[in-house]
Amino acid sequence: MADPQQVLGARVRAALGAAFGNDYADADPLIRPSQFADFQSNAALPLAKRLGKAPREIANEIVSHLDAADISDPPTVSGPGFINFTLRDDWIAEAATSLLADPRLGTPLAGSPQTVIVEYSSPNIAKEMHVGHLRTTIVGDAIARVLDFAGHHVIRDNHVGDWGTPFGMLIEHLVDVGEDSPEAELLRTDPNAFYQAARVKFDSEEAFANRARERVVKLQAQNDPDTQRLWEELVELSLQYLRDTYKLLRVTLTDDDIRGESFYNDMLPDVVADLEAKGLATVSDGALCVFPPGFTGRDGSPLPVIIRKRDGGYNYSSTDLATVRYRIDKLNTDRAIYVVGSDQALHFRMIFAVARLAGWLPASARFEHAQIGMVQGTDGGRLRTREGDNPQLSDLLAEGIERARAVLNEIEALDAETKDAIAEDVGIGAIKYADLSTALGSAYIFDWDRMISFRGNTGPYLQYATTRIRSIFRRAGITEADARAPIRVTATAERDLALKLLAFGEAVGQVAETAEPHRLCAYLFEVASLFAGFYEQCPVLKADDDETRNSRLALCAATFRVLSAGLGLLGVPVPDRM
Repeated sequence: MADPQQVLGARVRAALGAAFGNDYADADPLIRPSQFADFQSNAALPLAKRLGKAPREIANEIVSHLDAADISDPPTVSGPGFINFTLRDDWIAEAATSLLADPRLGTPLAGSPQTVIVEYSSPNIAKEMHVGHLRTTIVGDAIARVLDFAGHHVIRDNHVGDWGTPFGMLIEHLVDVGEDSPEAELLRTDPNAFYQAARVKFDSEEAFANRARERVVKLQAQNDPDTQRLWEELVELSLQYLRDTYKLLRVTLTDDDIRGESFYNDMLPDVVADLEAKGLATVSDGALCVFPPGFTGRDGSPLPVIIRKRDGGYNYSSTDLATVRYRIDKLNTDRAIYVVGSDQALHFRMIFAVARLAGWLPASARFEHAQIGMVQGTDGGRLRTREGDNPQLSDLLAEGIERARAVLNEIEALDAETKDAIAEDVGIGAIKYADLSTALGSAYIFDWDRMISFRGNTGPYLQYATTRIRSIFRRAGITEADARAPIRVTATAERDLALKLLAFGEAVGQVAETAEPHRLCAYLFEVASLFAGFYEQCPVLKADDDETRNSRLALCAATFRVLSAGLGLLGVPVPDRM
């Protein structure tokens, strides 16, 4: 076990048991990084009331029973009862060396693996993805990767919008223009233009809007062959676009992960019937609704969850309730993470509340909304194109690759094919990392100059750190896998870097628990920054002796493994050179 927080935690628990009895051996040791030492334990403070003693007295008793001489210098007690640990250099060196042969880099597997559904991306079929889908896709994929690595059974769920009013509108417009018309060809060449034309008609022509709504009822009833055929054609046209986009983004979603709104269609009548049978549904203004307690509008009136519209059709609330029920009953879900925009926060709170009222969502199941903040331009407003439109994702990704290529032209002369491959890695990596390094609920400033920069907490900076390490091994005439000498700690920069590498498992565990990838980004940036300091202060290839040289090459190898593994969990590519 290489994680010092876990090692110290186990020793403090043993000391608690020895000092106060086995009933206290499972108390939280509260190991935290410290500005006065490497780590501190705050275990004594919450035990004061339970034991009826002063925290500092408890801390001293813990220290008197601690067996940590092989790990740290003698621990000290400070303040009201903090226990401070300064780790031994030889222990840090040995633990860092163990990372070289550990495929998990000190990350323990989950003791009680859970079935976790991560719902993310979820674009609307028959429309091109726009920048608003960028964050949900990238963040959700990173969360899924981390939970996979942590040992959980992860189900990726791309809850695409392939049902409802937009499809009634699209199908009706396709019928109007004709399947072989130039307008219909737009579904292949410019699906947004086709959608916008249908939207204009829906908003301006009442007769068309009514036909579109009737088409939705036919679609949901699945009793009209022509409607079903046209819907299937629209869906298939979208699938190839999604495959291409996910491949470019290095996202792990596949066709098998798509479980759209249509999947739940046959379940909707039973969902509504069950809510009615339980006395939870009531008719309001012609629609069938559930009014979960605790949700009111500005005027104090109760807010409804509409489960069946006035025209008899179902909506996304009906589908979301069926989804919750299916995930619990059929998939035995322990945890579900909805990676969706923050503007849907009230909707999901109400859906979960209704599901719990109905008894579908047990208290033991953890259903949570990972709220994604809005993507903004550098002016603080919603990100727009020069024409004022919402940017399309494909255009954004293409621009990122071109900008990366322009930067690479200034750095190194490469052949065109190699440069294209690296530019794609750097451009896509820059976009993804800039997104992932932002806290979920925060607005995300889309700033090309900052994203593509090789300075600061950016994707290119971290990618460059890995390529710099690779260049060290190329000049040494060996590979990263060959550097397996024992690591020694002979300088402060070595110690700081080695100690930070040991925190990889803790960083991954935090992301798995909180579903917040920016925590892993912050950790990797610290690693890269400490490596830069180490590289400047501690000669590697020109070290004073072979033992020091081999030790520092091994430390470089451990750093490379941590950085590349961390970037891999974020879905950020690691190029061979830059």
